[in-house]
This record gives sequence, structure tokens and C-alpha cells, in this order.
Amino acid sequence: MSSYKVCVYAICKNEEHFVDRWMDSMKEADEIVVTDTGSSDGTVEKLEARGAKVFVNAVSPWRFDVARNLSLDHVPEDADICVCTDLDEIFEPGWRGKLEEAWIPDATQGRYLYNWSLKSDGSPDIQFNYFKVHARSGFRWKHPIHECLEYIGKSPEKKVYIHGMVLNHYPDAAKARGSYLTLLELAVQEDPSSDRMTYYLGREYMYRANWERCIETLKKHLSLPSATWKDERCASMRWIAKAYFKLGNTGEAYAWYYRAIAECPTMREPYVEFAQIGYELKDWPLVFFMTTEALKIKSRSATYVNMGYCWDHTPEDLAAIGCYRIGLYAKSLAHAKEALQISPENERLKNNLKLIEDKLHEVNG
Repeated sequence: MSSYKVCVYAICKNEEHFVDRWMDSMKEADEIVVTDTGSSDGTVEKLEARGAKVFVNAVSPWRFDVARNLSLDHVPEDADICVCTDLDEIFEPGWRGKLEEAWIPDATQGRYLYNWSLKSDGSPDIQFNYFKVHARSGFRWKHPIHECLEYIGKSPEKKVYIHGMVLNHYPDAAKARGSYLTLLELAVQEDPSSDRMTYYLGREYMYRANWERCIETLKKHLSLPSATWKDERCASMRWIAKAYFKLGNTGEAYAWYYRAIAECPTMREPYVEFAQIGYELKDWPLVFFMTTEALKIKSRSATYVNMGYCWDHTPEDLAAIGCYRIGLYAKSLAHAKEALQISPENERLKNNLKLIEDKLHEVNG
């Protein structure tokens, strides 16, 4: 018999079509508590019919931290472990057992693998470790968007890693991110010293192709005294580099990619993204060098976001092209074979392999 009471809690609005799949995944919990923030479809009724305890709380003006804190307040006080998810997120079966194996009586928070997006074949695309498992007391949510848990307990924090607990995200393509920018600007206005919110705001400007504001905001992020996390500093530098490239300033783009690599040389992302820019500019020696360095890194980051294009066929494919363009045909062939082994149904990779084989045969007579 379990020694822990596990409660899943969530917020939702108009997500009736996700209810059955989500409830099937969360049924390993002892209790499921949902805070609906104003659905006009059958979300509430369907959740209740499936056994969830539902509360209805309007949140105006909208803030994710307010909604999350309302939902946390509805979690029973006798819960030992709280698991916060959204209705478009699904645990792989057996997650409860993995959670209990890892949890210890005085643990405050648990981290686990989160696949923010998946490829069409079900393999991970964007992947990182998540943080939304925590003890019942000592936590509140903060920030109007990209909200995070703030520990306000008195005893020392004790975090555990939950091996084998995997949460997969199946984002709703119909949901717009129109409110993100307004909420992020509000977050930075409320706390100008927040490196987390400043970084996310700069990234949001990048998503919206507002390159000048992206550069300005991310340079501010890098200047903040609290911005010491090298992984995220590297990400800021990568986005600054991308923004300069989009503005046609290749020199600054190159300089910032080199800074990103120096900041965090153990992540593939800056090398592969730099190689992608090199490909666009037909800078083949750069493509060759950056992919060679990227492929020396064999392990995904355990502390930051892993981009799918750094771990699929892309680095090997770019390496094959770079080698081919500078006349290293045998190396090109080896990389092309590796790329095709990773993505065996990719017709372009098949055609490239044939082209390289023909070229090598021509050169060797």
C-alpha cells in the first residue's frame, strides 16, 4: 500500500476534447482536482463525469500565476505530493510508481523528463527536465506567464530526480499565444530585475520577428546580476546571433554565436545553429567545423532545453553537405550514411547519399 497521497491538479478552459485522454493518464493519482477558469463547452461536466473534483473560478484580468495558485489552494491539505499538469499533457504509464520510488519523506520538489513537442514518429523533439511536482506546503506560483514555483517554506529545499517519469505535451494548435507578449511585458514591468522574465520577453520578441527589441531585451538579460545560469545565457546569445543574422549583420551574428559556444561549450545547440547559418551563407568550412564539434557531444543536456534538430539527422546531414562542398567525399559519405540511418525514410537524404556515392566513384575512378 502506498505511503503517499498523490494529487494531480490543473487549470483549464474549453478543453472538452482533451478530457478523456488526460483523465486516463492521470488516473494513477489518488485524487484529481481541476480549476476551470470559465469554460463554455462541456469541459466541467465531462471532467466531473470522469471523477475529477472541479472548481470554477474566473480570473480577470488573466494571469497564469493567479490561476495556478487558485488551483493549488483547492488541493486537499492532506496531500503529500502535488503533481501539476495541463490537459494537453500526458504521462507515460507507470508514472506513479516512478514517482514513489524517487520520493523521500522530506523532499520538497521533483524533476522529471518533459517532451514539450514530439516528432511525427513519436520521438522527442524539444525536450527538457520539468519541475511541477512538489510537496503540498511551502510553494506558491509566481509571474503572470511562464510561471514557476517559488519555495516559501522554512526547512531547506530538497529536490529529487524522478527517473522514468515522462510527461508528453501535445499542444493544441488552435490555441493562440496572442496574450504572451502583453503578459511578459507586464512581468518585466513588475520585476525589472527578473532574469527569467527578461529572457522570456526577449525570446518572445524573437518569435515575433521583432529583431531589434529581441537584441535590446536579451542584452539587458545578460547584464542582470542574477543572470548567471550559463545554459540560459548561451540561449540569449544564440537568439541575439539569430536576430543579427535576420537583420543582415553577419559579423555580429558570427561574434555572438562564438560567444554562445564559449558560454556553454558542452551543448550541441550553438554549434548546430551556427552551422545552419553557415549553410545559408554557403560558408562550408564553418559548416564542417561546427558540425564536427557538435557531433563530439554525445549526451543531451540534463539542465536545459534540448532542441530536436540537434539530435535528429540534422547534424550528420549538415556535416555530409559541408564535407562534400570542401571535397572531403569519404567523410561526406560516412556522415550521409549516419544521417540516413537516423531517418531512413527521408527521400532527400537517400538522394544525397546516391549523389555522394557517385561523386566518390568518379573521383576514385
